[in-house]
Amino acid sequence: MDLRDLAYFEVIADLGHMGRAADKLGRTQPALTKCIQRLEEAVGADLFERTGRGITLTRVGEVLLARARRMREAMEESLREVTDFAAGAAGRVSIGCGATMGEYLLPQICRAILVDAPGLSIEIQIGMSGVVRTALRDRTLDLAIGPILPSDEQEFMHEAFGIDEVVVVAAKNHSLCGKRLTIQDLVASKWVLPARTVAMRQWIDNIFEAHGLPSPVVQIETNSITTLPKLIADTALLSFTSTRNLHPLRLGSQLDRLMIDTTTMRRPLGFVTRRDSYLSPAAQRVISLLKSKGRGFLEQASVPGVTDAPAAMPEIVVNRAEPIHKRARQSH
Repeated sequence: MDLRDLAYFEVIADLGHMGRAADKLGRTQPALTKCIQRLEEAVGADLFERTGRGITLTRVGEVLLARARRMREAMEESLREVTDFAAGAAGRVSIGCGATMGEYLLPQICRAILVDAPGLSIEIQIGMSGVVRTALRDRTLDLAIGPILPSDEQEFMHEAFGIDEVVVVAAKNHSLCGKRLTIQDLVASKWVLPARTVAMRQWIDNIFEAHGLPSPVVQIETNSITTLPKLIADTALLSFTSTRNLHPLRLGSQLDRLMIDTTTMRRPLGFVTRRDSYLSPAAQRVISLLKSKGRGFLEQASVPGVTDAPAAMPEIVVNRAEPIHKRARQSH
């Protein structure tokens, strides 16, 4: 049974007149007559009967018309789905993100994605940078949003749309708060930090080493930003976190940034995805959105003390210690 014959049959049935159907379809009446004959041969029964100057459906014709309409609607729906998928407006995209960006940046991005492509399904995985990169390699993630690491330069495709600052923090009543400090003033303190495999932990360790100092003494290791206030609010412990967490409505109600420039890590923020690998149309659409609007998303999530100006974009260099007479490199 030919789909075109069914389409013509539907028009003929709706109009109840072979001549008007021929005019609407731009076909000759003999051509439409042959179309109906083919269908009648296929079903083994008459589809129309004459009534005056027009034609009406037989009972068999009514059943076939109902089925033909369902088939047409299913075909149209399938075509819309395929077209939406090809345009990236439907399908599924998996996004990985760190805790800070996941809480303050990702909700804005997801809202924009759903406005741009309402049919898209989004899977979100929150994890430390190493876990997210492993998921990218394993193809369980399409892209990651957050800090761009030095190692990303060789392995992944990436694009920055802003900058982040990670600083030393302490409880508001800490004896070091409110003072102009040097890195030497931090040596006697104990810390809450992520594991050594995490880039920001490696950076702070390298800064201490570059200044000829022992690495920070870590009393508590954690991968959870949300546990920081409770862990150090009533202790003398220090920690290292993004200034984006220090808004008064966030951790800033309990923590203060220590006044020391040496231990301020400036890192580019953006997206990271696999290099030279297939990306679904949905993932490509999300990446296009981040390229065009990423800086705006970041500015909306900014807090006092954060600068997102292009001129402030740091150079990405390998994370390692340098001699004390050299400027400490800005690795991430």
